[in-house]
Amino acid sequence: MTDANSPIHPIRELPTPEWEHFQLYKDVGDAIASLPIYFRTETHISGIMATDLHTLNTVLGATIEEQVVRTLNLIRSTWDPDEKYALYSFVRQAQTFPDILLRRTSDAEVLLGIELKGWYLLAKESEPSLRFQTTSAACAVQDMIVVVPWVLGNVISGSPVLFEPFVESAKFATEHRNHHWQHIRQTQQNREIVVPKNVTPYPNKSDRILDKPVADSGGNFGRLARTGLMNSYIEKLNDIQICGIKTSYWRDFLKIFQESTTDAQARTTLERLRKRVKKTKDIPSPMAQSALAIIGELERLLDMAA
Repeated sequence: MTDANSPIHPIRELPTPEWEHFQLYKDVGDAIASLPIYFRTETHISGIMATDLHTLNTVLGATIEEQVVRTLNLIRSTWDPDEKYALYSFVRQAQTFPDILLRRTSDAEVLLGIELKGWYLLAKESEPSLRFQTTSAACAVQDMIVVVPWVLGNVISGSPVLFEPFVESAKFATEHRNHHWQHIRQTQQNREIVVPKNVTPYPNKSDRILDKPVADSGGNFGRLARTGLMNSYIEKLNDIQICGIKTSYWRDFLKIFQESTTDAQARTTLERLRKRVKKTKDIPSPMAQSALAIIGELERLLDMAA
């Protein structure tokens, strides 16, 4: 395909200062960014086997999302400092887009919507597995898609703690997704997408609002993390230290001990991981030493179990 014939990548359309709720939109964005500071939960997990940790997103995902909504309402002063929107609150709605509405109680007037996704950082996949298939017409310009990464405070136990959320225009995310599906990805399959008609923002539960690919043998349509939209964000999250160890190394540790892993396979994988840590020059010395110490402790546990 020549440059002259190349499809134009969608442009991110955002609310402008002329919109009467523009400052609210900005303040809500700031409140979402501050969630890791204010988030509190009574949920506490302990006694779970290391081989089952990857299931936590399924087990706790909805709970985390519900508590994020609660937190947003508790920190109202960050998004409504002048109490201009005292009659509005964030409410979660099930099984329709978007997950969260900022609306008025009296007449259900909606000011903006948030599609909220939780991401357990230590899941088997090193990227969010979320799927976002909503069609562009269902998204208002001010609507957002927000991905909230989290882990347990003590890695294998404790209460969930949040990290910096990923925030993007929901409308742009849908258009970027479709552009990638039709024009960027490498495939021999039909690239056509069936787009529903007569769709408007804040649809009813029964409305058909999902874009559907004609061919999707791998079931990958809607996986935002595979469109490149989240690449730089994911890279940054992989470098975050949890108890002094990078996220990417924690994943490697946990992958070693799957239920079907033999002691011999675990020892081989640990040795391979040790070599990787030693060869990686950009790892700060204290962090490298912590990683090597954990590897040594895992080997000691294998010796004790032998």
